[in-house]
Amino acid sequence: MRVIIMGCGRMGALLANNLSRAGHAVVIIDKNADSFRRLEPGFAGQKITGLGMNEDVLLRAGIDNADAFVAVTNGDNTNVMAAQIAQRIFKVPRVIVRVYDPIRAQTYRTFGLETVCTSIIGMGVIRDVLLGNPQRRIEEYLEMGPAVEDMLPRTEAEDLPSEEAERERN
Repeated sequence: MRVIIMGCGRMGALLANNLSRAGHAVVIIDKNADSFRRLEPGFAGQKITGLGMNEDVLLRAGIDNADAFVAVTNGDNTNVMAAQIAQRIFKVPRVIVRVYDPIRAQTYRTFGLETVCTSIIGMGVIRDVLLGNPQRRIEEYLEMGPAVEDMLPRTEAEDLPSEEAERERN
C-alpha cells in the first residue's frame, strides 16, 4: 500500500515506522524537518519537509498515486483541510483524519471524512479500564462520543418544557 502521512509527531512517527516495517511504501510530510528524528534509523520511506496542505508538496509526495492519506498533525483544522484536499481534489481512495475535538469529529464524519477522535477513544478505553470492563472495538468507542446537538449551546427557549417553548417562539 502507498500511504502518505501528514504529521511526524508521536502518532505519525509510530504509524510511519509500523507501516514501513510491514513493507508498505510510506511518505511522511512535516513542516519541521527536526520531527523526522522520531523515525527509526531503518525507516525505508520518504521524508518531505513542507506543509501537507500545499498541492506542490502533496504532488512531490506522490498523492496522485497514493492508496491512502492520513492526517495526524496536532491541529484539527489543518488535518481536516488536508484531508479534504486529498479526498476531493486528488481523489485518494482512503483518507483518514485524526481530530481531537469530539464536536468536530462528529461534524466532519457527517461530511464523509473517515474521522478518528483520539479524545473519545482514549476516554472510552480509560473508562473501561477504570470500571474493570473489557475493552471494546474502536467503532463502539467512537459511538460514545457526544452527539453534535448535545454539545451545542442551548437557548432559554430550548430549556423550557415543550408547550412553554412553543408559546415562547410565538
